[in-house]
Amino acid sequence: MRAIKTSILALSASLALAAGAPAGAAERVSLMLDWIPTGDYAPYYAGIASGIYQRNGIELRITRGNGSGDTLTKLAGGAADIGMADISALFTARQRGNMPVKMIAAVYAHSPHSLFVRKDSGITSFAGLEGRRIGITPGNSHRLYFPAVAAAAHTDPNKIEWVTVDGSSMAALLISGRIDAAPFYSTNFYYQNKQAMRAGRELAFLPFVEAGFSIYSLSFHATEATIRNRPDMLRSFLKATREAWIAARANPQATCEAHVRMVPEVALDDCLGSLNATLGFIFTDHSAAVGLGGINDERLNKTYEVVASAQGLDAQLNPRTAVDMSLLPANP
Repeated sequence: MRAIKTSILALSASLALAAGAPAGAAERVSLMLDWIPTGDYAPYYAGIASGIYQRNGIELRITRGNGSGDTLTKLAGGAADIGMADISALFTARQRGNMPVKMIAAVYAHSPHSLFVRKDSGITSFAGLEGRRIGITPGNSHRLYFPAVAAAAHTDPNKIEWVTVDGSSMAALLISGRIDAAPFYSTNFYYQNKQAMRAGRELAFLPFVEAGFSIYSLSFHATEATIRNRPDMLRSFLKATREAWIAARANPQATCEAHVRMVPEVALDDCLGSLNATLGFIFTDHSAAVGLGGINDERLNKTYEVVASAQGLDAQLNPRTAVDMSLLPANP
């Protein structure tokens, strides 16, 4: 897949008319992703194109991200109204930077974290990463979780070198052999491996779940000021997003067709590969029990325990202080 450039959607007027929504009826809302707009994010782009957000009073604009830490920093600085980032980065930013941001909904019901490697690298386990170089973006949750993964996998993290790189160059650096491993969600494997095969290489991946990581990860976040001053907007956004997820599961093909029209750098088959994998992390037995976007205390506490242990955070802190789930719509 070609490198995806910064994407800012300003399609409100034409899409509103196409969807039959009255012009000027919606509130402008900016969403910053944690990454480039691959097929993982197709429900949100398709939700714009189909009028789902407009019908819920939201004129949504989307910008790409450069890792969870960067998205949270920009969100706190007012660059977006809502941000997608890993909850581990949120816990760390709130304690170390006093960042006034909270999680308002879960995206994935459990973690798709993994490390991609080249098949010809000989790396078949986490222990095989010792003496190797792993690419990373600032605040990336893979780095935050890795000490716990390494301990469970009997791997010495001090023998691994982390190299900070730009997120958009991560795959190319891995494929060319300039880094030995790269952090991606397993939902990205289809298109990243396709890209590698074009270069005569093949990828494999090491999923963190093999170390027992049934924890929350990618989530929606907003500043405390936005939660306080614009709760109706956030409720409308979350309601529309739930509808967009359901529409994507009902018709992945149409969802990806809409996505690639808006993000033409993404190939249709790449989108479908990522989207179908992504839906498996959104629609789970856990999300069926707690509601789409919802959480429960048991998994939240486990998530915080892992993050606090890995990052030296206050183990006694109640992780509920970092979340506000009151804006989620009632379970259907």
